[in-house]
Amino acid sequence: MLTEATDEYCLAEGEAAKLLAGHPWRRFVVLGDSVAEGLCSPVPGYSELQWADRLAHELQVPHYLNLGVSGLRAHEIRASQLAPALAFEPDLALVVGGGNDAFSARYNPDRVDEELTAMITALQAAGADVITLGMFNVSYSPAVADWLRPGLRARMTTLSERTRALAERLDTIHVHLTDHPLSRDPELYSPDGRHGTARSDAIAAAETIRRLAAEFTEFGRAEA
Repeated sequence: MLTEATDEYCLAEGEAAKLLAGHPWRRFVVLGDSVAEGLCSPVPGYSELQWADRLAHELQVPHYLNLGVSGLRAHEIRASQLAPALAFEPDLALVVGGGNDAFSARYNPDRVDEELTAMITALQAAGADVITLGMFNVSYSPAVADWLRPGLRARMTTLSERTRALAERLDTIHVHLTDHPLSRDPELYSPDGRHGTARSDAIAAAETIRRLAAEFTEFGRAEA
C-alpha cells in the first residue's frame, strides 16, 4: 500500500528540516477559503495535518494564524480577513482564493484578480512575503457530474492561469499545482467533489516547502 513515507511526490523524512534550515520567517498568516482552512478527506498512510498547518509545522514559526473559512469567495476573504491579517504583522502570508468563485458559471476573472491583487499588495506593503497558489483542478474529481465537468475545468484552468500571471506581475512565491503530474488523478480528490485528500495536501506541502526553500536560498545569495 502506498503511504506518505513511500510516495515519491511527498517529502522524504528529514527533507523539510534540511530545506528550511535557517529560513527567515517568524510570523505566518493564512488567508483564504476551505483550501486554506483545511477540509481534505483522510487517506490511510497519510498525515491528517492539513496543508497550511503542515507548512506552519515544518517552518516551526513561533507565531501562526490561520484565518481560512470554507465557502468564501475572493471578495469575502478580503473583506473579512485582510484587516486581521495585517494586524498580525506577518513576515510570510499565504493567500488562497477564487476557487469558490470559479465553481459558479458567473465567475468573473477580472474581479477575482482585483481582490487577490488588493490582498497581496497590502500584505507586501506591510513587509510580508506572499505565497500564491495554482490549485489542483478539482474538475477531475469523479464526484463532479459529467455535465458540469467541461465548464468547471475551463474556469479552474482560467483561474490558475490568471493567478500565475498575477503572481509573476506582483512577484509572489507562487506554487503551481495545476500542471502537477497527478493533477488529473481522480484519486487525489475528495468524495465531496470540491476538495482534495490527505495525499493532495501532502503533495501540496512538499511542493510549497521546496518552493519556499528555493526562494529564501535565492534571496540569501542575492543579499550576500
